[in-house]
Amino acid sequence: MSDKVHRYLLAYDVESDARRNRVAKTLESYGDRLQYSVFIVDAKPAKLIRLKAAVTDKLDLAVDALLICDLGPLSRGDGIEFIGVTRSFTGHGPLVI
Repeated sequence: MSDKVHRYLLAYDVESDARRNRVAKTLESYGDRLQYSVFIVDAKPAKLIRLKAAVTDKLDLAVDALLICDLGPLSRGDGIEFIGVTRSFTGHGPLVI
């Protein structure tokens, strides 16, 4: 498994307000919120494993979902485009882990 930093797009669908708030706070601690339920996270494999464990602990796996899309290594560029209101997020600058 590569130890390179990849950019991930995460989106959640959580039924309960309380669980939704806990999931959002957890994801905010790992990356940047682009929309209400959409986040960008730059992570090496170990950080992604920790994120998955932290979020899984807060979900009801029978009714909630977290989508994780690997956008590839940061060296490829971010590949993110906005139409309408632009959201700011952490760029490719130095990454402190």
